[in-house]
Amino acid sequence: MLNLIFLGPPGAGKGTQAHRLSVRFGLPQFSTGDILRKAVADGTPLGKQAKGLMDAGKLVPDDLVNGIVEEAVQAPLVTKKGFLLDGFPRTVAQATGGRSISSSRCRFRWRFSSSG
Repeated sequence: MLNLIFLGPPGAGKGTQAHRLSVRFGLPQFSTGDILRKAVADGTPLGKQAKGLMDAGKLVPDDLVNGIVEEAVQAPLVTKKGFLLDGFPRTVAQATGGRSISSSRCRFRWRFSSSG
């Protein structure tokens, strides 16, 4: 199983590289924005919460983003081969919350170090 996470600032090429590897290895690619839009379009309970915030021009809180990402990686689209996450986590809170994201298909383990 190959699970890859692409981190970096906007415009760094995360999506480009994730797409290339997705095609090459036949892995589903998930970007945070796409996951949020799909949850809203599908009308999931978490998607409805996100929609209300997005319609009000507010940011979707990290715990809600984590829940939506967790739902996505548990979807049938995630194969035994693995998946690619493009742009998640974006914040320390998402990363530390990601420690609890797990399923039969994946488990996130983060290691942090701080310098200065």
